[in-house]
Parts: sequence; C-alpha cells; structure tokens
Amino acid sequence: RNWYILEGNRSKWWLNDKCAQLMNEQLKTAQHYLSKRNVGDAASIFGLCVSPDECKNRLGEFSHYCPVSLATKHELVDCSYETTMKFTAEYRARYYKLAGQAELDLFLAEAHKYVSPSAPHMLPDSLPRYVTKGEVKQMFPKELAFRGYCPVTYVLGNKRYEALTPGSRDHVVLYDDELFSMLDDKSMEMFLRQPWKYNRTPLPAKLPPARVAQDVTSLPMLGYMEQTVAKAIIAAMTSCSDYKPKYPYVNAHKSALLYVGYHLKAHNPKATEYSREKYRKKLEKFKEHCDLIKYLGDNMNRKYKPEPERPIDFNYKMDEFLALKSYPLPIH
Repeated sequence: RNWYILEGNRSKWWLNDKCAQLMNEQLKTAQHYLSKRNVGDAASIFGLCVSPDECKNRLGEFSHYCPVSLATKHELVDCSYETTMKFTAEYRARYYKLAGQAELDLFLAEAHKYVSPSAPHMLPDSLPRYVTKGEVKQMFPKELAFRGYCPVTYVLGNKRYEALTPGSRDHVVLYDDELFSMLDDKSMEMFLRQPWKYNRTPLPAKLPPARVAQDVTSLPMLGYMEQTVAKAIIAAMTSCSDYKPKYPYVNAHKSALLYVGYHLKAHNPKATEYSREKYRKKLEKFKEHCDLIKYLGDNMNRKYKPEPERPIDFNYKMDEFLALKSYPLPIH
C-alpha cells in the first residue's frame, strides 16, 4: 500500500509539508532499491507496493522459508504469516522472505552466501506442515507414527523411559508421509523447524502401559479425593500453615477452617472468574481482620498513651476489632 492517513483537522501548510516529507521518503526508498539492484546487491522491497500475488509468483528457491535461518541454524522457519513484506528482499530478480530484522540484515549484506549455489543447506523435498483434527480424520486409517508419543519431548529428555509423553490430537504434524503427535505448541514448533532431528528416533523396547479412562466416582473415597481435590486442599493447607490465621473472638481451629474454605473457593478452577474474584476479596478481608490482633498487640502496652502519641489509624482499628465481637462469622 502506498497511501497514508493524514490528520484532516490540521492546517493546509502542515498537510503540504507532511505530503512533501512522505513523498521524499518514498523517493529515497525507491532510489535506494534501484541503486542496490543495479549493482547486483540484495535490496529490501518493503514500502515498494509489491502485491502479495507478485511476491508469491517471484519467490526464490526457498519459497516462504527463511534462507538465513536454514543456513545458519539449519532450521525451517516458515515466513508465510508475514504479509507486510517488512522482512522480504529481492536478489537476482527473485524474492526471499526472512524471519526477522537480524536475518534481513545478514541477507542484505551477503545474499550470495544464503542462496544457491553457495547455500550450505537447500530446502528439502519433504516439508512438515500442521494438520487439523479434521484432516487427520480424513486420512483414516493412517495411524500416528511413534505410537502416538511426542518425539520431541522424548529426544529432549535424553531418550529416557520417563520422557515418553503421549502427544495431543491438537498438535499433529504431517512429515514425510507420516503423522506425528506433539505434546504442545512449543514441541510442535520445534518439530516444524527441525523434523529430521526427531522423525527417525526409534522407540524403546519397553513402553508405558496404555492409559485407560476410569470414572473417578467409582473409586473409594480416598482415591476419589486424591484424583479430584487433593492438589487444591494441599495448596490451601500449605498456605494456612504459612499464614497461621487467628480470627478475632474465634479459636485457632475454627480460624484455620475458615481460611482453608476461603482459599478453596478463591482458587476453584471450575468456578467462574467472578466467583473466584469475589472469594479472593473475602479472603483478603479475612486476613485483614486476623492481622488486627498482631497490630493491636504491637501498639498497646500497660501504660496509657495519650491519643496524639498513638498511631494515626489505631483508634479506627480498635473500633473495627471490638465491632467484630457482635458480627456473625464470615462463613458465606
């Protein structure tokens, strides 16, 4: 695009100067591009109004992949998502997409090192691509390679038995006519960049037992709690033991129960965000009331202190503490 939005509420002199400035910048960009092309050097095409179709038709031997990343890191970096051509350069009448500003600078400086015939790595014949769940279903009965385990986590885990992790159906890649399932986005990105590091990894002779779904309601009470609420209860009790709550006019046992209850409600993953926020505020208020005991204990002694010598909020907190004696316990 070669048009700009100007502020229509400015004066005609300002608009005239702004237009002249933009035109000068555009002319400098075009002149720089022509001077580079005339001497056979690589030149950026950003801001030269090259259409996406023209760019696609004139792509070089690396297509949408960054030649600099392939040469320096031996990684396949797909640049097809970049449609502004900010990191696209022309060399020998062909266009090359780069992964970022650093790669663009390297390419503009020594383009001949990253294209044929001098490039250390050329684009392989087989390229990996992400496939959706729908595409995987259409490929039935093709099965997942590597028995459905994530090859990336296995290789990164030094090929240990414990590193065998089942992949996700949301992170499937087709490469060399095989389907590979990855654990998450990060693993899939690593596979897409260097699939040759993972696709021929042999499976160990011993594999984890197949996972079988089980209804937790059929478990004994201890097993049911362990599978559903154990982590939440441990987190709440750990927080309670660190804080050691003591609510005014309530014994320590009941104070601890109230604290755990608020903590569970404030961090319930199945509750709405509104509900969690509501109980987070209640938990903070509960802790403020518990802190009154320590505050008053630190600022009171046997000797009477005149009001000017007391902390500025002492009377307010004393009134708040005494008022809690007639308040109902905050159990909702």
